[in-house]
Amino acid sequence: MIEVPEPLAAFIVVEIRRGRQAAKMTQEAFGRAANFSATHVSAVENRTRALTMDFIVGADRALKTGGVYERLVITLGVPTWLREWIDHEREAVALRSFENAVLPGLFQTEAYARAVLGAGLLTAEQLQQKVTERLDRQSILTRDDPPQVIAIVDESVIRRVIGGREAMREQLARLLKLGTTPLVQIQVVPDNVGAYLGLSGPFVLATLASNVDVGYIDSQLHGKVLEQPADVLQLRRAWDAIRGGALAVPQSTELITRVMEQL
Repeated sequence: MIEVPEPLAAFIVVEIRRGRQAAKMTQEAFGRAANFSATHVSAVENRTRALTMDFIVGADRALKTGGVYERLVITLGVPTWLREWIDHEREAVALRSFENAVLPGLFQTEAYARAVLGAGLLTAEQLQQKVTERLDRQSILTRDDPPQVIAIVDESVIRRVIGGREAMREQLARLLKLGTTPLVQIQVVPDNVGAYLGLSGPFVLATLASNVDVGYIDSQLHGKVLEQPADVLQLRRAWDAIRGGALAVPQSTELITRVMEQL
């Protein structure tokens, strides 16, 4: 079961208890409606048992909230830095992404995303939640005013088979399809480039409607949003250098097609 991080869990437990009392429901009656025992309800309210997403969904059902507690966790349960970046991603009019290990999350199929995220230490429920969150973020590509997206990937990214050969063929086919849309460009840095700045790590630059650029870098522990002009300028320079060594879009498309056909 997915546990809700503190201090959000403490806040939601208090609100659920208040909601139960306002509805004049005993712990037993609440538990029946939420599909939990009265003992379980008591333990959660006394904070001797962890608050889980299953309990939150049950509480929403019992109190007829319309899913408000679940939405609170989805909205506020992610780290602050990730919420901040997701907001920038949604507001962006243009995104420039470089990846040297896996394909950009905005382009990933469900099977590919599941294989990538499943390599971590996650329960089945945690994995499903993260896959759903990643796929939900892709909605910016199909909205009425999608951003321009330019993605550069290292050749090793399109050659690394993730999720099995069939899943990888499906993934590369999705790349080719996305590349036919007017606002998406995909380029590949070929192996023969040798050492280049992209080996230092992936990053994304988001251009907002105010014509301000915001950067994002990721690591094993957490991501970081970069807004300081000096940091953003460094990412812009890295982007220009990396793109200078990448194949043009038509040649990149040909390479992706060849790799897909070889699978």
